[in-house]
Amino acid sequence: MKILYNIFVEFLIFGMKFAAFFNEKAKKSVEGKSKSEAIIRRKFSETDRIIWMHAASLGEYEQGLPVLQQLKQKFPGRKILITFFSPSGYEIVAKKNHIADAVCYLPFDRKADVQRFCGNFQTEIFFTVKYDFWYNLLETLKENGAKVFVVSALFYEQQIFFKPYGQWFVRKLNETVSFFFHQNSSSLKLSKTVGLKNGAVSGDTRFDRVKQNLMRDNSVDFIGEFKGNSKLVVFGSSWEAEENIAELLAEKQQVKIILAPHDLKRIPEIKRKFPAAKLYSEFQNETNSFDFQTLIIDSVGLLSKIYNYAGIAVVGGGFHSKGLHNILEAAVFGVPVIFGNHYRKNPEADALILANGAKSFTDEKSAAEFIFELLKNPQQISEMGYAARQFVENQPDATEIVIGKIEEICPN
Repeated sequence: MKILYNIFVEFLIFGMKFAAFFNEKAKKSVEGKSKSEAIIRRKFSETDRIIWMHAASLGEYEQGLPVLQQLKQKFPGRKILITFFSPSGYEIVAKKNHIADAVCYLPFDRKADVQRFCGNFQTEIFFTVKYDFWYNLLETLKENGAKVFVVSALFYEQQIFFKPYGQWFVRKLNETVSFFFHQNSSSLKLSKTVGLKNGAVSGDTRFDRVKQNLMRDNSVDFIGEFKGNSKLVVFGSSWEAEENIAELLAEKQQVKIILAPHDLKRIPEIKRKFPAAKLYSEFQNETNSFDFQTLIIDSVGLLSKIYNYAGIAVVGGGFHSKGLHNILEAAVFGVPVIFGNHYRKNPEADALILANGAKSFTDEKSAAEFIFELLKNPQQISEMGYAARQFVENQPDATEIVIGKIEEICPN
């Protein structure tokens, strides 16, 4: 199986390099990976002791950040490395203030490349977030004496571990991972059915991350003035389906709408659909009129604060295979959350629905009809919003559980 895995890696590398000729995201990833070792050599020496967090993308970064922040405090003197697989994480984090000494792409998982990369420093603690496993990397870290953890682990039946040919992967995880911190009991039980050891339920560190959001300044210039006395519906990380719902809502002139697309490259397409809408970048230059209905957010990093102004949030990704984006960023502000029903990898969605803080729909028309009814019923908005916030606030401090176990395994 190891031979087959290495063949898979070579096909992946070839596929991404080929796609780089046509796809900007693939191009950034390939180019970024080629520069990773140079970044590491500038930032670290072979004697530096490292705490390393790997996140596939931005969502996993946010999920793992509370743990990394605590590890930095608990293990002073260590340097911090953050790696990404996807440009959607790296491109944002690398350009803003962060706690890491180095941020780069994870190299392709060739054994020789990974060994050379890891040989530039001494990894003491490594953790990956959720389920981004690269086996040559894990094997190399184990060989180098690092302690390896999986934070907010989430196992589900469609993964390769639960296929007849998946036992090699299970053995690799058992050999290399010191401890799995599972999001929920279902993930833990499922992992045990295939013999994965050394795990416990810790909860989801995303709850800790969004709770942190409540303690910061969540004001955003001009959003309060734009909202005025109207109800504001925020479409966060939107795709075409969510924007179709916004079109239906736009007929209700008393409602204000904010569209924050997941992919900013789609903004010209959205502007054609909403010709009377204004862009946030243009809006900042205006000093007089807020008398328009739809605002398009064409800047990154604002959405989690904009939810603070929302009366209702519609979170994108759930109406198609892209997968549901972060619903907790809205729920923590006491906002009812609406989304599509494609959220297999988001167990918190079912839990929030059960708590009466959210509703899921199979189609855009049904979602729009529910929002119309909700806008007529302020009491229901208030009840759902309260339930959403209570749901988040009542979750355990997963980071505290994770840190306690890591300190037990890795005494300072």
